[in-house]
Amino acid sequence: MTLHYPELAERVASQGELQPAMYSGVDLTATPYRFTVDPEVRSSLPRWVADRDDLLQDDATVELMRTATMLGDVVADPYAALLDTYGTKRLIEMLTQACREGVDAVPDAPEELRAFIAAMEVKPDWLDMELVEEGARSSRVSAAFLAPFLTRGAFLATFINTYAALPMALTGALSDRRAARRVTETTSFFAVTTLPGALDRYGIGFETTAHVRLMHSVVRFNALRRSAKWDQDVYGVPVPQVDQMPAGMINIYLLAAGAVREGRTAWTPRERAIHEFVRYRCFLMGLPEDLLPSDPEGIVRVFHARAATLRYDFDDAICGELVRSTLAAYLRPDRTWHDRVADRVEKAWSKTFFTRSFGRGDGAAAEMGVHLDRLDQALVVATTPYVLGRFALMARATAPGSPVQHVADAYTLRVLRKALATYGVTEAMTEAHGQISH
Repeated sequence: MTLHYPELAERVASQGELQPAMYSGVDLTATPYRFTVDPEVRSSLPRWVADRDDLLQDDATVELMRTATMLGDVVADPYAALLDTYGTKRLIEMLTQACREGVDAVPDAPEELRAFIAAMEVKPDWLDMELVEEGARSSRVSAAFLAPFLTRGAFLATFINTYAALPMALTGALSDRRAARRVTETTSFFAVTTLPGALDRYGIGFETTAHVRLMHSVVRFNALRRSAKWDQDVYGVPVPQVDQMPAGMINIYLLAAGAVREGRTAWTPRERAIHEFVRYRCFLMGLPEDLLPSDPEGIVRVFHARAATLRYDFDDAICGELVRSTLAAYLRPDRTWHDRVADRVEKAWSKTFFTRSFGRGDGAAAEMGVHLDRLDQALVVATTPYVLGRFALMARATAPGSPVQHVADAYTLRVLRKALATYGVTEAMTEAHGQISH
């Protein structure tokens, strides 16, 4: 029975009405096997992270997790369900044009596209775009100087649970080449959204976010309609919103966890800006506001609650293959000696980040296919002054009130654009959005 989140429950129920072709065979009122509140059943929340018993006693948070486990995307899903009519290429073309020129510019735009764009154009009451821009500016520093060394490690964390990883496995994305593309696209997405004005209505971040939503909905459509491996009684809804939250909010979770450890209940001005930026980006991605708390304690709680109610399972044929292919992927644009060394250093950092963040315990990371050897440790130690030292220096240099803030901001932007170019995102592509007047 829904007591605490009736509006969210209504949104879940509406999926069957809005997209019967996709959800006709899904009991949206059922609790899938992946969701568990049994204290005797192992969950995905490590004991060293938080007290699971305390989380399971919070009825409101448990209800939120259960409801969000059955929530897809009520506006992107109906658009993705037009796949049989238009084909993937045409759906992407129409969405791109609608993002860049407005939906009225799309000839014979389907109503599903209009509803999709209209939902993204909504401005929530709490939104402060000036604060979003300031948060993007601060986030740009980590995107330019830290993320290139850590994103693969964070990406690995999405594959350590069978129930959450299966949708990716169903796409057939297990080869090294496909893995490289996945990591590159993820890294470039988060980097692009930090560019100046990226999350404005006609910014490149708005467009890339819309494409991410479409991609998730297409995976959801194919899993429910075309895959014999998808068992809704076990897995529920593919790529549910509760699984998108960790990837979308990992950086603000780290800040929130730090604040909680320090005994703080409020953000610093810098953290507040980053939170506003991340929260709005997640809103554009379709996450319900109930999963986007405004305070550090709330963010930590929903993060931990999601893991505390997700049944643990690591199927080597699914999770292990995804982990191994992601680790083996070569991400550099060329194979010069510099590129090969940079690739090896980045892998060492990613494995270290993963091990310390998600694979603690005797052999826990190794059991999941992440082996941190002596060379990895040596490379991280040798490059720490450069990686962390440069990041810390630029964080101080770009801080409000710094005498070199503008110079440091410009340098950060140049470094970020250079990194984006290696991912295939050129400056001309990012600037094209700003040249369209509306």
